[in-house]
Amino acid sequence: MRDRLDRQLAFLIEADRLKRIDRASWITGRIRRENSAEHSWHLTLFALTLADQAPDGVRIDRVIRMLILHDLVEIDAGDAPVHGTHDFEALALAEEAAADRIFGLLPDDLAAEFRALWDEFEAAESPDAVFAKSLDRFQPPVLNLHSEGGSWPEYNVTEDQIRTRVGHKITKGAPGLWDWLSPKIAEFFGRR
Repeated sequence: MRDRLDRQLAFLIEADRLKRIDRASWITGRIRRENSAEHSWHLTLFALTLADQAPDGVRIDRVIRMLILHDLVEIDAGDAPVHGTHDFEALALAEEAAADRIFGLLPDDLAAEFRALWDEFEAAESPDAVFAKSLDRFQPPVLNLHSEGGSWPEYNVTEDQIRTRVGHKITKGAPGLWDWLSPKIAEFFGRR
């Protein structure tokens, strides 16, 4: 019993390090960059609030669980901005190793459960994971629109890049959210 609690607390203390990982995205008002822990929390709130945008059969409780876990690997692998350039193979290997290490801190039953949710999110094949991925792609542009473009100017992002890199992923799991976001993106870039 004591060993189980020690392992649970070791995981929770390690998870606190996610607060140190700054993302490319800015919080609203462009005051400072969002950290990965804030992003994960905000996404769970997006899922809870926008549950009516999920396709039939999506279980929001599972979506929330995926979203609170999905970026823990950034503790070791760092943030990989969607508009940045990356070696995707190396990044995938780094994230897999991070998942092994971080979830491996937990007792075996929780390690297996949390890792399975993380793997499901990464694969983005189940309805729950597809919706979770859609929210993960939806939240940053929403913040950018409320932060003078947020990280878009830094990465020289074009409207077409947003449509190509995130539009189809949002549409796949939450078409109503893309229908709402798309004209706002066009309006923003039309003013530039």
